[in-house]
Amino acid sequence: MKFDKVTTRLLPLFAAFFLGGVALWVPIEKLFLVEIGFTPQTVGVMAAAYAALVPLLEVPSGILADRWSRRGVLMIGNLGAFASVLLGGLSTNVGTYIAAAMLLGVYFAMQSGTFDAIVYDTVLEETGSSDRFESVIGRVRLAESAALVLGALAGGALAAATEPRVTYFATLPFLVASTLCLLAFREPVLHQQGESRSLREHVSVTARTLRRNPRLLPVAALLILAGLVTTTLFEFGPLWLVDGDAGAAAYGPMWAALMAALGLGGILAGRFRFDTSAAQAATAVVLLGAGAVLVLVESLLLVTVAQVLLVALTVTLAIFFTRLLHDGVASDVRSGVASGVGAATWLVFLPFALLFGWVSERWGVHAAGSLLLLAGAAAVPLLLVVTRRGTPTAPEVVVREPIAA
Repeated sequence: MKFDKVTTRLLPLFAAFFLGGVALWVPIEKLFLVEIGFTPQTVGVMAAAYAALVPLLEVPSGILADRWSRRGVLMIGNLGAFASVLLGGLSTNVGTYIAAAMLLGVYFAMQSGTFDAIVYDTVLEETGSSDRFESVIGRVRLAESAALVLGALAGGALAAATEPRVTYFATLPFLVASTLCLLAFREPVLHQQGESRSLREHVSVTARTLRRNPRLLPVAALLILAGLVTTTLFEFGPLWLVDGDAGAAAYGPMWAALMAALGLGGILAGRFRFDTSAAQAATAVVLLGAGAVLVLVESLLLVTVAQVLLVALTVTLAIFFTRLLHDGVASDVRSGVASGVGAATWLVFLPFALLFGWVSERWGVHAAGSLLLLAGAAAVPLLLVVTRRGTPTAPEVVVREPIAA
């Protein structure tokens, strides 16, 4: 099969993302947590713990990626993931596992913003335009989804045949292979072609970029809400199975369905636009309707369908508006700005996770689902504001010949 130049250059990155996504431990994590003493409330505390760490690292990691190497930052993230999974597999109590979760926060911080920026700049460097960004990042999400579905099914089967703890150790070779693929990737250099600045000036320009462009602020707010819904479903979605007394065999397929929703969102990206009245109406119906199902419906099948629809929609939203965000900022601060939006997402998620865990513990996970319904409702007027104000104008870019690796 012959690939175009963008796909050929990104193949090692696609492979790295695929291998890093084969997380065999993820589908049975909540079951494992119950075994070592977690409750819904302490799950919320754990989520809040790493959510508190990520914002502290995310903006510095984005600035580091802009000033040093985006590939290098992604590799540091993989090291954090390796340490997290290893410690998680060794954990026998709540405290140790929370420490493992905080190490996973290093992975999230290093990847968020930096990965999208490296894909955007590769597309820009190879084609001179950002037009293909949505379709390319959509393929990345599809590869990630395939890996996570494979991990969910294989992880569930492995846990059933052995024990949940084994899935953690079986994940480690995939993270090593992912890191080797990153080494083979030739990263773009557009971010190195801007004006040379001191670290202090760089931080200042990064901070001012969003503040001085009013069209970017609602885009950032919408990305924060989309990320909040997606992250909450990934973190707390299996609690609906726990609440419904589902057996261990149900966790793998349910998680596989959620991971497949990532791929569905990737397929829809670039094909489904949010700037028409029909698309906005459909978005509102899914956000509100699926959110209501999580609150009112007991059927685990219907709850899973609602979660899949919400994840697919919020992933599609995030890809569409991530391009608008990148179009409105210069390459030499792109990772920093995107990481700033990611950090804001985690800062919002931190109290949200604590509240979600507390409500789940006190009144049940269906009552906590009302928080997701409210988040979806808040996204609808923001969507209207962004599309009616118009989109940020892409900065003029001079694409130079890439420097050989």
